Amino acid sequence: MTFTLSVTLPFDHIQYGDEFVSMAAVHECAKAAEDAGFWSGTVTDHPVPSYRWLDNGGHYAQDPFVMLSMVAAVTTKLRLQTNIVVLPYRNPFITARSVSSLDAFSNGRVILGLGAGYLKPEYKALGVDFDSRNDLMDEYMKAMKLAWTGEDFSFEGTGYTAVGNRVLPKPVQNPHPPLLVGGNSKRALRRTVELGDAWHPFIVPKMVTDTARTANIEGDDDIIEAIEYMKAHCEKVGRATPPPVIASSTFQIKPGFNAQEAIDHYAHMKSIGVDGSGASVLASTRAEWCDLARQFGEEVISKVD
Repeated sequence: MTFTLSVTLPFDHIQYGDEFVSMAAVHECAKAAEDAGFWSGTVTDHPVPSYRWLDNGGHYAQDPFVMLSMVAAVTTKLRLQTNIVVLPYRNPFITARSVSSLDAFSNGRVILGLGAGYLKPEYKALGVDFDSRNDLMDEYMKAMKLAWTGEDFSFEGTGYTAVGNRVLPKPVQNPHPPLLVGGNSKRALRRTVELGDAWHPFIVPKMVTDTARTANIEGDDDIIEAIEYMKAHCEKVGRATPPPVIASSTFQIKPGFNAQEAIDHYAHMKSIGVDGSGASVLASTRAEWCDLARQFGEEVISKVD
């Protein structure tokens, strides 16, 4: 299996104005990511974050499906990845429709990273019960899979009921785009095995996961332990093949970055059972972002396998 690399798209950096919050930025950055050879470009999901979180290191986020639709329009090969959609924020059939539309019109390029989220004030602003988020995650994944069949379906959900509904066109990818399940907890790992296509861990220092209210996945031992837990759960529930591990961004591309350090980093991740990862580009201008992305493609992506 080829080690895949994603790049975090910069459209959330509103502090730089038109450098990244403009259609010109979508054109140039998306094309640079594609030219560099990145497997996918990723966007995140925070429709209405709290000011406390934002003022303490949080970040804004554009609507993920709007942004990925624009990226799709200016690219032909780059996969369109959410990293992540907070699934309980929306009725599952609204999300299913967005995904099926984007996958159909992009000729099957969607990768759906999804998770339960962790921002209680955002949940409150959206009228969704924070304490129910894990149950809603499981329920919504099941509901979306039914919608993506393209057949008439019925489903009894939490506060909604589908009785003989249909969603067409169905996704190009069969049976649906890859579902990368985020979250580091044991429940997230079980969800990955039972309902997902890959595990999408959040590999960061403990101080960050404490803030994000999720289990800590920081070093090799944590990753290996989680992989073994998923293998054991596969045996328990009868899944034949353990889900691959596609990590979110684990390397920062900045001026003067060391290409060999990046190559060694990804080779090490592959050696412990990780099948893909990502990178983020640190730049304050569009031109610098594109130059660094292309440089990374020439010096790193072309040498990672």
